[in-house]
Amino acid sequence: MSRPTQHHPTAAATAVILLLLAVSPAPSGADPDDERCLSSLQQSLSGLRNWSKASFSAPCEGFISHLQGVTCNNGRVYKLSLPGLSLAGTIPPDLSNCTNLQSLDLSSNALSGAIPPELSGLLNLAVLNLSANRLSGAIPRDLARCAYLNVIDLHANQLTGSIPDELGLLVRLSTFDVSYNRLSGPIPVLLANRSGTTGRFNATSFVGNKDLYGYPLPPMRGHALSVLAIVGIGLGSGLLSLVLSFSARESSVRGVRRDDVSFCV
Repeated sequence: MSRPTQHHPTAAATAVILLLLAVSPAPSGADPDDERCLSSLQQSLSGLRNWSKASFSAPCEGFISHLQGVTCNNGRVYKLSLPGLSLAGTIPPDLSNCTNLQSLDLSSNALSGAIPPELSGLLNLAVLNLSANRLSGAIPRDLARCAYLNVIDLHANQLTGSIPDELGLLVRLSTFDVSYNRLSGPIPVLLANRSGTTGRFNATSFVGNKDLYGYPLPPMRGHALSVLAIVGIGLGSGLLSLVLSFSARESSVRGVRRDDVSFCV
């Protein structure tokens, strides 16, 4: 009597794995979006060490990065951290091609120019730190499209204009710092929303902007009036209205009297 054929699960599993490896496509180079992103950064900034076309054309192998300041996650650029490297130049709009980027830190460098509104295309971005540079121009209101933003740090730049109201809609925002810029106008209500006696962000987030006003900053001369001043203005306006009304009435009465005299004559 012949013995039944025995199946070996381990051998079968090994065969399946080998088959899958044989038919799976070999890993290709960098994601083309990441390559465009890193290429534009390399062309726009001076001072990037160990960055070459050969390296940013294939920056990631799984979770391993071949570029300074780049963190990879499953073959994609996940984090760019290049603080304090004396980098000079402008932030390229094509940085938005790093679509998997969750953290961007270019702080404490010598970057100039505007913050590109195209950064709003980084829909996975959670941390944006561009502090301590020489950036100018307005804060892009389109950053409000980055719904996962937890941190916006833009302090110690030369930014002008007002703080976009739309940034107050970022419900995950836990750190917001635009201190020591050249911003003006009122602080958006949704960024200074009171809860009892506590604001969403305290005054340290906004100090150092001489033309910026509103809670939580202390009252600013010319933008905040005392209660007595408001009452005084109200009383003065009312009194002026009464005087003008009385004068108009007197003029009307005098005119009628003159007409009556002419008629009698």
